[in-house]
Amino acid sequence: MNNISHATIIPLIGGEAIASAQVFGSRPDYILSYDVFKNNEKHLLNYWNNEVPYYVLDKGGKAPHTVDVISSVCPCAGLSLLSQGYGDENENNQWMIKTAEYILGDVKPKVFWGENAPGFAGKIGKTVREQIQNIGKDNGYTMSVYRTKSLLHGVAQIRERSFYFFWKGDKTPILNYFNRPYTPIEEVIRSVTSNFQQEPINKKKPSDNAYYKYILNVIHDGMTHLEYSSMIGPSSVRDADAFGYIEKMGHNYKQVAEWMEANGHPEEVDKCMYKYKKLEEGGSLMRRGVTVPKDRIGAFVGHYPMMLTHPDEDRFITYREAMTIMGLPSDFELVDANSQNVNHICQNVPVQTASDMAREVLAVLEGKRTMIDTPYMLQNNHTQKEEYVTPKHTLESFYAE
Repeated sequence: MNNISHATIIPLIGGEAIASAQVFGSRPDYILSYDVFKNNEKHLLNYWNNEVPYYVLDKGGKAPHTVDVISSVCPCAGLSLLSQGYGDENENNQWMIKTAEYILGDVKPKVFWGENAPGFAGKIGKTVREQIQNIGKDNGYTMSVYRTKSLLHGVAQIRERSFYFFWKGDKTPILNYFNRPYTPIEEVIRSVTSNFQQEPINKKKPSDNAYYKYILNVIHDGMTHLEYSSMIGPSSVRDADAFGYIEKMGHNYKQVAEWMEANGHPEEVDKCMYKYKKLEEGGSLMRRGVTVPKDRIGAFVGHYPMMLTHPDEDRFITYREAMTIMGLPSDFELVDANSQNVNHICQNVPVQTASDMAREVLAVLEGKRTMIDTPYMLQNNHTQKEEYVTPKHTLESFYAE
């Protein structure tokens, strides 16, 4: 067992903090946060029996001592294309800047690392990226950014992620790349054996949903949920939900509207006609319908907790199954489990993804990774290539390229 000490700041529900605890072999020395996040973090505090010291920085708390490693999961909505008003000016970006200033300027660990939306590693994250890189530079740290997706870490989600790392000193490591096989999402859900928190998040039956009923009764002439789930094969994320599947099978929403009118769903007629006209005019639709799990899903956010079904049973997934999808331990509890709190599960890093990154941090501290004489490195796990600034060039010229 190693003797690496670690802590976390803004862990939210705790996927990254739990991964760090598993990799480093101990709970964090302490948790740092801000008052606005306490509702998200009550689940993690409860998981560790409220035994890990919790310091709220804007309520007078502060880190009691330094540690080797500090991790963070700052809110990523500011740089996520899935959010309204995303971009450099989004107020959610302040948390990356605020935490970097405090951790790198005051606590000074050997490594500070965090996770954010894929946009952080791209064009829309350029300003924030430069700001926190300069904070690191002013405090004696190099920086690396690692672009990846959870599918490459054995997680059945097409979920793009960016990780950022600050390394004390003047060199930056080259981290390993990953392409792990993943367990199909339907098998992940079937693997849940715990009876704890096994209440469906959405209490309705999938087969009672008007659009899914159309698929079962009209497109497939009276199929059951189990028969449909067994019949379908892997498809694109767009085609996986009820709306996408209806379109994929060549049915238009004018036909669907007529069926809705004749089969006791008059409230859906105008909605169907709106969809029909929107598509006829060349527009696009937000598709968030009943989704039957097959092979993999998109990022487990938005409609998924409420609309993802069990692969065999005519019901939606449970709280426990949602937590399992994100890799949370089988004894992890969602405090005050309800449909409002369930989004806390989504605002998270899958534990498996975070574990790979935590193991890389450990390998660097153990001297097992090649160190490069550069202040900044960008690694892309999709292409398994890295770019970095050489001593002959400036960081400004790197960004300009």
